[in-house]
Amino acid sequence: LGISVLEPREPHPQLPAVSRDDRNTALADRRRHRILGLLEKDPTRLWRPRDIASHFGDITMETMYRQLSRWAETGLIHKLGPGLYAATAWSSTPFA
Repeated sequence: LGISVLEPREPHPQLPAVSRDDRNTALADRRRHRILGLLEKDPTRLWRPRDIASHFGDITMETMYRQLSRWAETGLIHKLGPGLYAATAWSSTPFA
């Protein structure tokens, strides 16, 4: 009989109660630009909204869900299932 002790995963960081207003921010610092940059670093990775929001720490979950859905509807990103987003359409076949 083997027993393994697993360390608990670190909890997600606490998200803010209010999203940062970036309407008057430089283009490169705006939420859309920052999130698209993150998704494009690893275009085939499947992202969950909480993981994206936690990465930046200045976005509420409500705002994150709303914006990801809007961007997916317009074709800016791809929604691959409930709560799964990627920069490109996902395929089970690896790139050659």
